[in-house]
Amino acid sequence: MTSPLLIAILELAAGCIVLIWAADRLVAGASSLSRRWGISPLIIGIGVIGFGTSAPEMLVSVMAALRGSPGLAVGNALGSNIANVGLILGLTAVIYPLSVARTTFRRDLPVLFGVMGLTTVLMLDLFLGRLEAMVLLTGLVIVMAFLTRPFLTHELVAEAVNTPPQAVSTDAMSKRIAVLWTATGLVLLPISAQILVNGAIGMATLMGVSDVVIGLTIVALGTSLPELAAAAASAIRREDDLTIGNILGSNLFNLLGVLGIAALITPMAIEPILLHRDIGAMFIITAALLVLAWRRTGPGQINRISGGLLLGGYLLYQGLVIGQSLTS
Repeated sequence: MTSPLLIAILELAAGCIVLIWAADRLVAGASSLSRRWGISPLIIGIGVIGFGTSAPEMLVSVMAALRGSPGLAVGNALGSNIANVGLILGLTAVIYPLSVARTTFRRDLPVLFGVMGLTTVLMLDLFLGRLEAMVLLTGLVIVMAFLTRPFLTHELVAEAVNTPPQAVSTDAMSKRIAVLWTATGLVLLPISAQILVNGAIGMATLMGVSDVVIGLTIVALGTSLPELAAAAASAIRREDDLTIGNILGSNLFNLLGVLGIAALITPMAIEPILLHRDIGAMFIITAALLVLAWRRTGPGQINRISGGLLLGGYLLYQGLVIGQSLTS
C-alpha cells in the first residue's frame, strides 16, 4: 500500500516538472505568435499569459467562496498579487535584470493602481456582494479594451517587436505549432500547479503544520507558481515585455476577475485585517516597483539591486503574516 507521504512527494515532483515545461512551451509559443502576428509582446503577456496563469487563483478563490471561506478567497488574490511583484519580479530580476517599456509607466502601471484603488473602495464596507462583483467584472472588460486599444489602432507598431525583422523569418516554429504550444501551456500550467499544491498541502498536513500557515504560505505561493515559471522562462529567453506583461495581467485579473467571479458566485465578508495589512502591502510593493524601475529617460529597468529589494520586501511581508498568525 502506497504511503500518503510518498504520494505527496510524487505530486510535488510531477507538478514541478510539468509546471516548468509547460511555462517554457507557453512562452515559446506566445512569443512566436506575437512576432508572426505583429502583436506587442506586452499585450500577449497581459492578455494571454497573465490571465491564463491566474487560473489557479481563480480556482482556489471560487472553491474557497463556495465552501464559506471568504478570507481564503480574498487573501489568495491579494497575496498572489504581492507575491507576483515581490517574489516573482524580484527573483527574476536578481537572476536577469529586466528592462521596462515606457508604456508600462505611462499606461499599464497607472491602470493597475486605479484597479487597486477601485478594489479598496469596494471593500471599505467589509463586504463584496454581487453588485460589487459586477462592477469588478465590468472593470475587467473596460481595462482589457483600454490596454489593447493602442495595438488595435496601430499606435504601438513601432515598439511591437523587440527583435529585428529577420528574427521572424528565422523562427523555426510554425504558426500551428506555436498555437499548439500556447494552448498546451495554458492548459497544463493550472493543472500542474494544482497537483503541486495538493502535494505540498499533503506534506504539510503529515508534518503537523497548521491550516493557517498552510494557507498563508503554501497555497498563496502555489497559486503563483505558474506566474513564477512563466516569468523565469520569459527572462531566460530575454522576453522582458512578456515577463512584465505576465505579472501586470495576472495582478489585474486577480483583482477584477478572480474576486469578481468569486463574489458573483458567493457574496463574501471581508476581514478588516485584509484592508489594514494586505491591501496596504500590495500598494507599497507596487509603488516600490514603480520607484525602483523608473528612469527619467529611456526604458526603465529592474536591476539586481532593485530585484533584491523587492524580494526582501516580500520576505518581510511573509514574516509579518506568519508571525501574526502564530501569535493570534
